[in-house]
Amino acid sequence: MQRSFQKRKPKLEGRGVLENISTDGPHSDWLGMPDYYIHTLTVSGDEYKYLSADKTLDVSEGDTVVFRYKEQGKEKRIDKRSLGIYIDPSQYMNDA
Repeated sequence: MQRSFQKRKPKLEGRGVLENISTDGPHSDWLGMPDYYIHTLTVSGDEYKYLSADKTLDVSEGDTVVFRYKEQGKEKRIDKRSLGIYIDPSQYMNDA
């Protein structure tokens, strides 16, 4: 049986100014599962959920962030390890 990857939906990409972060947790769904935190990020007026083992994130309010996400029902969930600070290529060498 041959699997076709053409039918898979492409990941949605988000980018914008991080306006707010609220953190809820720690949560533990089942015995032995490491604790995790649910971070609700408001980016350019839209809310996204980001699940992480870390209580704090490497991004701050006011940063321009970029990430991949998927829609699960009414929720927009950011993919693990895809959240980062957007670097403007024209400014990159000026900061060095």
